[in-house]
Amino acid sequence: MPVSMAAVTTPQAASLIKWLAVAAAVDLADDGRAVIAFPQGTCVLIPAGEGLTVITAAADRAALAAVQEAIAGQLRSAGRDELGLTWTAPVSADAMEITDPVIDDYVLRHSTPPDSVLGDLIVKTREVTGGAAGMQVSPDEGVLLTMLTRMVNARYAVEVGVFTGYSSICIARGLAEGGRLLACDISEEWTAIARDYWRRAGVADRIDLRIGPAIDTLRALPAEPRIDLAFIDADKISYPLYYEEIIRRLRPGGLVALDNVLLGGRVVDPAYQQDHHQAMRRLNDLIADDQRVETVMLPVRDGLTLVRRR
Repeated sequence: MPVSMAAVTTPQAASLIKWLAVAAAVDLADDGRAVIAFPQGTCVLIPAGEGLTVITAAADRAALAAVQEAIAGQLRSAGRDELGLTWTAPVSADAMEITDPVIDDYVLRHSTPPDSVLGDLIVKTREVTGGAAGMQVSPDEGVLLTMLTRMVNARYAVEVGVFTGYSSICIARGLAEGGRLLACDISEEWTAIARDYWRRAGVADRIDLRIGPAIDTLRALPAEPRIDLAFIDADKISYPLYYEEIIRRLRPGGLVALDNVLLGGRVVDPAYQQDHHQAMRRLNDLIADDQRVETVMLPVRDGLTLVRRR
């Protein structure tokens, strides 16, 4: 899908948004932002200082051009031709970089570095899993998981998706005295590496590994809200199922962290319609509208959503 942007300088952004929104289905937010749905695609209008940012998206370039012409037509009918719209070159999701490499390097250099155990695990994972090594959480995200676990004083945590165990170590290290981590995965091969490094990290006695479909493990848990923290980083199609089973069992004030919620930018690209793209879009919308929680989506790595139970 191509995405294109334009900036409009005007002190009357709010009134202009209302005018542009009159001829289409529109979702107006309290902060003045508007999402307009056209048959060919979408347009997002964002008031920004003394101007307006316009973001258009569609399934292909022809549809994108139709959306842009619809917006330009609205400006003409409003007698605001002088504003003009100069669109950026269309960019598809596979060309987007959620984190610029320069910023990425700076972030890593200014975060607590992995210790020798985690550093060795990074190397081992890269050697053994090859291209799959990208499934391992980054060191800065690992530090964040430890912090979050400590901040909620977690005694009982759940992890869906273990891989080679990096995130498990980070969560287990943050647990309160006597705390336990229920770790769910389906791979004996990858979790064999995890078990070794859990022992090296001195946290193996805090982790209960369950091999099998995570949804079955979650559904078998007691119904009472006793989970303090959960981390979901597994098959994306099942994210909505994992979320619902966990949120029912999350105690008030407890946290859920969901990784990869941006899918490399593909969640905003209607050209991507595979099952996992659609599942993630549904989940992101569900969480945003879920009155049981308060939530924030962070542009950390491939997108990290934090959800707190009210």
